[in-house]
Amino acid sequence: MKPKVKSLSLSGAFALFIIFLPVLILSCATPDRPSPKNPVTLTVWHTMVEQMKTNMDSMVEEFNCGAGAKEGITVQVSSVANTAFLHEKLISAAAGDPGAPSLPDMAVIYPNVAIILAEQGLLMDFKTHFTGTELSRFVPEFLEEGFLGGDTLYALPIAKSTEVLYVNTVIFDRFAKAARVSLSQLDTIEGILDTAEKYYAWTDILTPDIPHDGKTFFYPDPLFNYFMIGFEQLGSAFIDSENKGLNSEGSPLESKIFRRIWESYYKGAVRGRIAIFNNYGNYLAKTGDIVCTASTSAGAVFYPDSVTYADNTKENAQWAVLPYPVFSGAEKVAMQRGGGMCVIKSTPVKEYAAAFFLKWFTDAERNARFTATTGYMPVQTGAYSARAMGTDTAAYGQGNSVLDKMFAAVSLMENSYRYYIPPVFEGFDSLQRRFIADIQKAASASREEYLGLIKTMNEEDAYNKISQGAFENFILKGNYFAPGN
Repeated sequence: MKPKVKSLSLSGAFALFIIFLPVLILSCATPDRPSPKNPVTLTVWHTMVEQMKTNMDSMVEEFNCGAGAKEGITVQVSSVANTAFLHEKLISAAAGDPGAPSLPDMAVIYPNVAIILAEQGLLMDFKTHFTGTELSRFVPEFLEEGFLGGDTLYALPIAKSTEVLYVNTVIFDRFAKAARVSLSQLDTIEGILDTAEKYYAWTDILTPDIPHDGKTFFYPDPLFNYFMIGFEQLGSAFIDSENKGLNSEGSPLESKIFRRIWESYYKGAVRGRIAIFNNYGNYLAKTGDIVCTASTSAGAVFYPDSVTYADNTKENAQWAVLPYPVFSGAEKVAMQRGGGMCVIKSTPVKEYAAAFFLKWFTDAERNARFTATTGYMPVQTGAYSARAMGTDTAAYGQGNSVLDKMFAAVSLMENSYRYYIPPVFEGFDSLQRRFIADIQKAASASREEYLGLIKTMNEEDAYNKISQGAFENFILKGNYFAPGN
């Protein structure tokens, strides 16, 4: 005999549904996503300063109070003293060194350090959290840098910059009227060098009782970029990334390109026309020790409205910002600069939260606001195009004329320049530091000797005597070149 089965009334079924509803909701919840009841906090390290730090803090606060709160995501930001210290802390933390801090959830990192962390398997691949459509909104060249030469997207661009030429027109105009030169002569490296010669002679004449005290005109900042871009403009490559060293056309001693760029810097430095310096160009600009510098567009906010000379007198400063100078007859090429945001591999919840925040942060309108007063360019195509074409009202007319002029210069470069992305490999930083230190050491030693010689011989003869074999000695002693070069 079959057992009798009691039917469940409608009211009883509804009561059971109410009882088990919380269980059903919990079982359907997504375990790899945060929520207000299951919140997550993300830590971010960066080296942003002044206006950019202010913008970052403001936007993080906006996120935490709005979209982040709704999703149960809180972002905590820590500013580290400088890029070198940030990189040191990250590498130390990754290695688990005694006393090292824990790794952050995110960090703004340059490619040379990102690749070290990537090789240790510590970085998240953004392609696992961003759709193809979402990634297609970024400027392709900006996105390319984050792949670190491979197929995995380890760094997401949040702001990018290039390099331009800053000219103090108060000093330049005073000199130009007497020497009959114009800003258009600064379009090429050769034009800059020729103008530097005239500026040195003009300033030397101003003090007839003190011979050979002409002033420096130009500073390429940083010097390693000057060589990298010079090679690219002249149709070659300065770096052999595969073999992790400098490249040249066959034999380094026979490289016409290397010798041309070397001579453009070394001769000017030895003879006092180009500054021998290893810091940001705006520092020299503040003291009037240079008239122009090729430097990062992101530095526009740091160019002063006055100059304080060595005798403590002050003078107003105004700045022209021009496209990056090109070697005569060469291709127009400029540097692409700026770090990217990396996410440290973690739990699915934290990785989702980090991706959610960065999608919010790099949204075209927000990213335009973030970069507007900093000298950086936004990273999504729509916002970038508006900035480059001068139609981005968030960026222009902020009360900083140097920023406006810088964005105008970048706008001119947009359709006529090719942007160069430096190679990425472990050891790139040390190669760069050693090269700069060695070439400046050589130039400084030669300048000291030169200053002694010009007391008894003319400048050209003194330079010819000192420079004899200088290039060859630098090449042979440096050991900068990749095997086979």
